[in-house]
Amino acid sequence: MIRDQIKRDVIGSAGQRVSGLVGNLDDLVAIDRSSGEQFGDYTTNVALRLATSNKQQAISNEAQLYHSPMEFAKKLADSLKDQPYVKKLEVKEPGFLNFFIKEEVLAREVENVLKMDKFESKFSGKKIVVEFTDPNPFKEFHVGHLFSNSVGEAISRMLDIVGAQVKRANYQGDVGLHVAKCIWGIRNNIKMQKSKIKDLKKKSLQERIDFLGLAYTEGASAYETDSKAKEEIAKLNKEIYERLDQIEEYKLGKAWSLENFEAIYKRLGTKFDFYYFESEVGQEGLKIVRDNLQKGVFEESQGAIIFPGEKHHLHNRVFITGQALPTYEAKELGLAFRKYEDFAYDLSIIVTGNEIVDYFRVLIMAIEQVDPKLAAKTLHIAHGMLRMPGGKVSSRLGNVISAQSLLDEAKKRALKLAAEKKIAKDVDVESVAEKVAVGAVKYALLKGNANQDIKFSFDEAMALEGNSGPYLQYTYARCNSVLVKSQKSKVKSQKIDILGQSTEEELILRTLVHFEEVVVDAAVNFSPNTVANFLYEVAQKYNNLYNNLRIIDSGEPERSRRLFLTEATAKVLKKSLFLLGIEAPSKM
Repeated sequence: MIRDQIKRDVIGSAGQRVSGLVGNLDDLVAIDRSSGEQFGDYTTNVALRLATSNKQQAISNEAQLYHSPMEFAKKLADSLKDQPYVKKLEVKEPGFLNFFIKEEVLAREVENVLKMDKFESKFSGKKIVVEFTDPNPFKEFHVGHLFSNSVGEAISRMLDIVGAQVKRANYQGDVGLHVAKCIWGIRNNIKMQKSKIKDLKKKSLQERIDFLGLAYTEGASAYETDSKAKEEIAKLNKEIYERLDQIEEYKLGKAWSLENFEAIYKRLGTKFDFYYFESEVGQEGLKIVRDNLQKGVFEESQGAIIFPGEKHHLHNRVFITGQALPTYEAKELGLAFRKYEDFAYDLSIIVTGNEIVDYFRVLIMAIEQVDPKLAAKTLHIAHGMLRMPGGKVSSRLGNVISAQSLLDEAKKRALKLAAEKKIAKDVDVESVAEKVAVGAVKYALLKGNANQDIKFSFDEAMALEGNSGPYLQYTYARCNSVLVKSQKSKVKSQKIDILGQSTEEELILRTLVHFEEVVVDAAVNFSPNTVANFLYEVAQKYNNLYNNLRIIDSGEPERSRRLFLTEATAKVLKKSLFLLGIEAPSKM
């Protein structure tokens, strides 16, 4: 990409002048996208950085330039002004060097990038496992799982396009107190309602999931308020660990939950390569903890086994309970080694909500004491919470917001848009409404910094104008409509003449050229919002062109040039939406 070429040339020019006086120039030279069109396409502050890093040095006349960033920037500009891609170079106080790129070079770059299936990055060829979503059978698939799924899927897709070999993993808690609470609730409900398991089997999947939710709610409430029930649930919890394959309610409840999860994954466009369960990795975690107890990694404490996090400026956590059962921590420890056995990764990314950041700090420190190399390959990425100002979407159970209820409400609103004739008539309304609904929710979750809480608003998320998923989808459909109409036109496009373009054309061209670098930066920084923000900018600038200029019925060379920009915009929108896990309807 052009940015890389500029960096190579700046390093080459600067290196001739400061050879032997500084360290690695690759670390000092940063080529950034300019903050505004008036500052060109790219900018570098290398003169300022060299001055700062060498302000104590004055070894030669050339080195004296470090103390005058403007003079050094002028020297660089003079040596780079004849590069074939340079239209103009400007030096601005206090030492910035701004690159204006030739229009024909920009157009060629856009054409080349859109033909590429993969981009080069530091992750090219690396094996990466991304673990995300992680819902628990016997409990609701709530909006937190939806957030994790949206972030994890986007990160997976971005890593894939920059050349990584990506595997998706899903870790699910199929044992633990929540399961015991649910099964206790199932048994209590069946007893109270004089129903039988065989009657439940005849119900629809949604009815069975609703029943599990009610059973869990009842069990969780009893555990907190009824000492006898609490004792029964604790006993049941141990029984589940010892003979889970023999408990009918367990086998049915888990199967129903997993069937429901798969329906949601299909709706969200995610396919996992690995499924892991706490019941499987718990025993492995127990063994690892016990094997490392004598080595001093873990310690006994009041009948339990803990990791002494305080020794590492963290906090202590129990890994094996006094009842000899593995905690979540021990299970996660076993999971880390199991994932590496199945897929010898260079990097393991774990996506969760930010409420367990401290938990993962302790866990990764424990892994480091057991296997430092594995810990160095482990990265925890935390996302924020989803807030619902202005009225919640009610859950069927009334205690949490389910992912399905949020998506269903979004689809209901999308269908309303269609009924108001804001969606084209000749489309599959049901299909488009589903794509718009999922896209609206996902984009709302991904357009901000993932580690911050999201204040979700249906009015903003579903808007056909503004920074929303439907706005981007609508812009893609608009581009596609223009291209379809142009194919029906009898006027044939000529060779593209990029010179003499209008301001609207130039602005969209100078935005599209940054597509590859935006994707690479987003992938290596695990930041889907970088792609989202770029998409919104592209859509705004294309719609500005669309609203102010004729396209199909304009004369040549304007027609060919504008159709080229329309096609490029459509491809960038579709590819970028795909990276965010969002489908782009061809008609809206």
